[in-house]
Amino acid sequence: MNELQRTFTVDDSPYIGIFATSTESLLLLPAHVPDRQVVELEHALKVRAIKTYIAEMPVVGCLAAGNSKGFVVSQYALESEIEHIKNSAFEYGLDCEVSRLPDSEKITAAGNVILANDDVALVHPGLTDDAVDVIRDTLAVEVYRGRIAGLKTVGMAAVVTNRGVLAHKNASHSELEFLEEIFRLPVEIGSVNFGMPLIGAALLANTRGYAAGAGTTGVELGRIEEALGF
Repeated sequence: MNELQRTFTVDDSPYIGIFATSTESLLLLPAHVPDRQVVELEHALKVRAIKTYIAEMPVVGCLAAGNSKGFVVSQYALESEIEHIKNSAFEYGLDCEVSRLPDSEKITAAGNVILANDDVALVHPGLTDDAVDVIRDTLAVEVYRGRIAGLKTVGMAAVVTNRGVLAHKNASHSELEFLEEIFRLPVEIGSVNFGMPLIGAALLANTRGYAAGAGTTGVELGRIEEALGF
């Protein structure tokens, strides 16, 4: 897999996970990203891209989280944005459910607080039961509450695929054991962008490929490949 480009920027930032999010088949990223860059990311992740904003903002990775069943987005996402995601997925021959967090939910950054693959989701411990129900129903997953490295923003503290988990380098032994238990996958610790421990802020991945922030070192790329089974 080393023949492919593996490090990227979005909006000239190496924190690509703030701006984009990927599943096994789809990549959501800001509507203004140049087509050339879209094609490069599609190639690295082996997905089809949907250019969109969420709540009229480009920080799509902070405001959306998903898996092969669909996406959970901020409660402030516009209906037109949701329909665009659904219609674009349909044009690619994919069914894609898109649901907002409940209007009553105080937490709005869905991508920051949901860590999910196709079977399980770990979420911010403060999410309401109604929000957990939306996540469970939309993504068709088992949902658990927890922290990683003491952080409630679990969607930024780790990345999970259907093959492995790469977590914040300061995650405790008990937290790593819990991740192994709920996801039933191997779990490793690491960093991105030259030592930055918030993995989800600078790594997009699925079982077919990955894209890391442009500041990620060769050693860090090696750990990503080892943890996620490349």
